[in-house]
Amino acid sequence: MRNLSFYFVFISMFFLIIATFCYSEEIDAPAAVVVDAQTGKILYGKNPHLKLPPASTTKLVTAIIALEKLSPDYRVTISAKAANTPSVSPKLKEGEVYTVRDLIHLALMRSVNSAAVALAEAVAGSEENFVKIMNEKVGKIGAKNTKLANASGLPGGDQYITAYDLTKIMSHSLAYPLIREAIQTRVHIVHSENGSEHFIQNTNQLLWTEENIIGGKTGYTRTARHCFVSAAIINNRLVYAALLGVPNRDKLWEDTKILLTRAESVISGKDEPIVMYTDEKPIVKAHYKKIKFADRKKQIVKTKEKNLVKKDVKTKKVKNKNFNQKRVKNAKINQRSI
Repeated sequence: MRNLSFYFVFISMFFLIIATFCYSEEIDAPAAVVVDAQTGKILYGKNPHLKLPPASTTKLVTAIIALEKLSPDYRVTISAKAANTPSVSPKLKEGEVYTVRDLIHLALMRSVNSAAVALAEAVAGSEENFVKIMNEKVGKIGAKNTKLANASGLPGGDQYITAYDLTKIMSHSLAYPLIREAIQTRVHIVHSENGSEHFIQNTNQLLWTEENIIGGKTGYTRTARHCFVSAAIINNRLVYAALLGVPNRDKLWEDTKILLTRAESVISGKDEPIVMYTDEKPIVKAHYKKIKFADRKKQIVKTKEKNLVKKDVKTKKVKNKNFNQKRVKNAKINQRSI
């Protein structure tokens, strides 16, 4: 009977390990997670708490704060800085006037960096001041392993996020009707008060192929690679899926579908939740405490001093040993002479 019990446990563990390995191999993203919105539990995760660059998923936080501080109909004038911020089309020109509503659509649908900077300046007077509000906000949301450096997600500064934190931000953003509207809209026309007209298409391709997708936000920089966070309905349950660092856009959509399929298997009871941790690079553990440069310099100096002391002690020991050996030798010679 004991042998049968041992055999059953062994077989169960074997298949669990095999399933875990297979799921981790299917997901190309170095960090990915799908979370049950109802319980907050991870249904599947691969390095869910590891820090990676956020890219344009940052714009969800920008939109949240803008709508907390400004009316959707508030008119914003594009500054020189906003106009000159590197961005995808359409190009926003200095002096043009847009409503917050239109800038939200530009930022979340088309991922226009200029729109994100314009919103930041409208709220806080400068992007630098706005970043302080952003980091306070993500802390209140519960995204404890997130730090943002600008309103758009462009490279620069000390910024990072985790896939799990990104699902928390998505969850919070759905409380704002205008954000929900923007991320689930396929195409939209934006007008400036100066007469400019822009036709924009959502960067989220799953809006055209997956009926269960509520909406999402893409991101890309060379450093961050492709990122995506989305909300979907699986078996009448709301779930959030997030991926960071995917090598290409096609794989981004494939990995998202794999996450949602995995969520469906767990919700339906076919599979157990799985969380994988790998040693893929570049990945930094989310609980990893960075050492400040000044502290690191002190550590290096202390280590060098410690090593010098050890070396000095060792040298003295060797000298004393040699001296003692010489004394013994001389003593023997003296004895022979006598």
